Order: sequence, then structure tokens, then C-alpha cells
Amino acid sequence: MPKNLKMPPVPQGKTGLTALNALLKERHLLGPLSALHRAMGDIFQVPLPSFDPVVMIGPEANRFVLVGERNGLKWRNDKDPVVDLLHHGVLVIDGDDHDWVRKQINPSLHKKMIADYIDIMVSSTDEVISNWKIDRPLNMLDEMRKIALLILMRSVFGIDFKDRMEDLWDPILKCIAFISPGLWVLTPKFPRLGYRGAREKLDTYLFEIIRQRRVESQKGGDLLSYFVNKTDMSDELIRDQLLTLLIAGHDTSTASLAWTLYLLGENSVWMERVVDEVDTIIRQERPGFTYLKSLDVLNRVSKEALRLYPPIHLGSRVAAKDLQFGEYLIPEGQRVVYSIYLSHRHPAYWRSPNKFDPDRFLPEKVKQRPHYVYLPFGGGPRNCIGFSFAKAELPIVLARILQRFSLQLEPTKVHMHMGATLEPRPGVFMTAQSRVGS
Repeated sequence: MPKNLKMPPVPQGKTGLTALNALLKERHLLGPLSALHRAMGDIFQVPLPSFDPVVMIGPEANRFVLVGERNGLKWRNDKDPVVDLLHHGVLVIDGDDHDWVRKQINPSLHKKMIADYIDIMVSSTDEVISNWKIDRPLNMLDEMRKIALLILMRSVFGIDFKDRMEDLWDPILKCIAFISPGLWVLTPKFPRLGYRGAREKLDTYLFEIIRQRRVESQKGGDLLSYFVNKTDMSDELIRDQLLTLLIAGHDTSTASLAWTLYLLGENSVWMERVVDEVDTIIRQERPGFTYLKSLDVLNRVSKEALRLYPPIHLGSRVAAKDLQFGEYLIPEGQRVVYSIYLSHRHPAYWRSPNKFDPDRFLPEKVKQRPHYVYLPFGGGPRNCIGFSFAKAELPIVLARILQRFSLQLEPTKVHMHMGATLEPRPGVFMTAQSRVGS
């Protein structure tokens, strides 16, 4: 390790005040991080009490974190609430333990399995949208969460979650809020009322379905059956994986679907193009696996929504040893944050980066961009384990909705909320009209 390395710069004077003003105005960390990025470049350190991460942005930084030094950067940080919630879930373990657990999960979420899940995606969507009230504003953030939960639980767990959704809705949201960025970043002992009871309620449910599956010895192809019948995992370790998939698996899809509907509602020309494509290609048939590659406009719209509002907006690691990035030293024990959100809006790689433009994802334009500048599902060996699942779920659910309903965005101001995922708040309110012949 060269001796002349320096620490990443910290904001001084006016730059710090600009970042503070951005925090007060936007009330989430992406505001000040965006201001610091504009002022200081692609690497800097945030000097806050109890929270002083090195922040890295852009394709070189992303490759460094996700590939080049992935073994020198640990996911697990026992000080973070996500470890308190997920214990030894695949998302928060490292090394051989992670690789072994991921190997157990991979077959159920492999792209070869996706065709088997399509019918569940369509039927779950139908079940939720069949209850929509015409001409009454619907919060699409809530409606997409219902769909995502049904799909995940039915396909991956082999469980019909319909009868338990209302009872477990609030505990799920409380656990999501517990792991979301907030005052705990600055004050780790900041109390968050209601979390323990919510986690206990979810734990009771998860241990209940694990025990029931052991008794049934169900030989289905779902992941829960595989855990029970094909591995020597304890109930506690199975619980950790189920809760990880339950929280991360549905919340990312919820946010992606809601933001895509918001952007379509904001951009009527693109809404018309997507509806016309669905009508032309799928007509009145059930959306199926064979249609996925043909929905070119819808896929580009979905990719652009993921660029503007990536569900996983920030990633966090801890340096397991001294590391070098360019001329900078990242010392052992240092928290490192890489920003997918800021990489997706980096002006060096995206023209008019804040503009909604699905044509960015025409093949000829994709070829012009460097790798690791667009990574809504992460990258490298630890990319999102549900990548193939999500790539199918988004267009299938959206196509089914737009087959059956015309949607009109209500004039409600929407802002970004840094939860466990990047959410539209207070929600995406739309009115739905049944389409003739649907």
C-alpha cells in the first residue's frame, strides 16, 4: 500500500452549508449527497457524528465496490438495524456462509423457473385489481404492495398470503421503517416504538409456516419446501432467509411498479405508446412468458423508471482491511457507501439526467455507456438474487393492469422517500376506468 495516499475530501464552509440546506429542504440524505456530489466529485467523506462514510459514485467506484474489492468490503455491520432484523439472512452475511445460503436460494429464483411463476403473477394481479373502485382515487403504492406480496408468497414460499395480509400489513411496514435511513444514523439509540412487537408477530408467523411445512413434508418446487426437505438448515436460519426475501423481495417490486405507474401518469405520450403496444402484442390474452421480449416499449419504460428511481438507492459496506481507490486511502473499519441513485443521474454519463426518456435504452444507446453506470439490481457476484424474477414481474404486472384499466394520475405532489427502498410518498394516486372489452 503506497504511503502517500490521502483520505477522501470532506466538505468545508459553504459546501457544508449547501448540503445542510439541501437536507432541510428535501428531508432525506439524497438531497445533501447530491449537493456534495456536484461540489466535490465522485468521492468524498461525510463528517457527521456517528456517521462518517466515504461516499463513492460512478462506474469506477461501483466496479471497485462490487467486483474489484468485493472481498475487502464486508456487507455485515452489526451496528446496523438490518442485522438486528435479518440476523443471518443472505443479505447480511459474508464469505462462505453467504455463498452456501445463496446456493440454496438460487434454483428457486433462477431464470429457468420464471416461466412457471408467470401465471401466479397474472392471477395475483387480477385478484387485487378486481377490487378496484372505478373513479375513486387509488394509492398505487399500496395496491402494488398487495400484488407484490401475493406474488412473492405464492411463488417462492408456496403460501397463499391473502388471508394473513391484513393482519401482517402493519408489522411488515414497521419492520421496513426500522431498517430505513433515519435519525438512528446520527443517534443509534434513537427509540423506534412498535418495532419489537412487529418483529415478534412476523417471527411467529414465519416459524408457524416452517413448522407446518415440516409436518406436511410438501414436495413442491417452492423455496420453503426446498429448505425444509433438502437442507439441514435450522428453523432459525430458514426464518432469516424467509424474512429477508419477504422484506427485500416485495418492497423493491412495490417501489418499482409504483414509480413506473407514476411516470406513465406524468407522461401521457408514453402511456399511450405502452397501452398501444400491449393491445397490439398481447391483445386480450393473458400475459405470458413468450410476450416478455416483445414488449419493447414497456421494457424501456421500466428500465428508465429504475434508472430515475432505483429501489436500492444506496449500498453500504465496511472495509475489512486498508484499501486503495485511486489516490485515496480507505482505512480498515471505514464505512463505504456507493450510490446507485447518483450514478444513475451522473451528468457525465446521462444527458439531461433528471428527464424521463425511455429512449435512452434503445440498443444503440445502451452500447455507448460504460458498464456499472446503470445497475438497478446491483452487480458482480452478489447482484440482486431476484434479478430474473423482477425483470419478468414488472412488465407482466404492468401489462395486465393496462390491459384492463385506463389510469389517470391525480394532481398530488409526490416526493422521494428513503425507506428500505426509494418510495414515492405520500403515494401514487390514480383513478381507474375499466377498458371496454377487458
